[in-house]
Amino acid sequence: MNIPFRRLTMARGKTIAWMGAASLALASCGGNAAHHMNSRAPVAAIGVNGYLWRATLDTLAFMPLQSADPYGGVVVTDWYANPERPNERFKATVYILDSRLRADGLNVTVFKEISNGAGGWIGAQASDQTSTDIENAILTRARQLRLANLRG
Repeated sequence: MNIPFRRLTMARGKTIAWMGAASLALASCGGNAAHHMNSRAPVAAIGVNGYLWRATLDTLAFMPLQSADPYGGVVVTDWYANPERPNERFKATVYILDSRLRADGLNVTVFKEISNGAGGWIGAQASDQTSTDIENAILTRARQLRLANLRG
């Protein structure tokens, strides 16, 4: 069954609706055909590791999503400003590079901007550690999801 490529794009107010659609898509593939009622029926699958995909969405849930491509494995957030530090904001892009749950199957890029004080933003260098921390959080969550699936 071929599923056409479709890019999901949403405005800030539609993030919750998109998360519901993403949850349905993930529930339909589940990462393991044995968990389906009729395992002989064709299963709609995403193009990347389901655990990494779900873990990415879970980990970045606090940031508004700009676009997500479950077949190509790309998640792009919109700008997010921590209420405790309103003079800086961040945006992330996650590339899931493999269909297997592997540490090198994930690449996270974080962009940072600082307020110029006049209502605009100036690009700034985000710490490499920020990207590494997000990668590690996604991998940890993916392992938790996989273990929960194996137990349940």
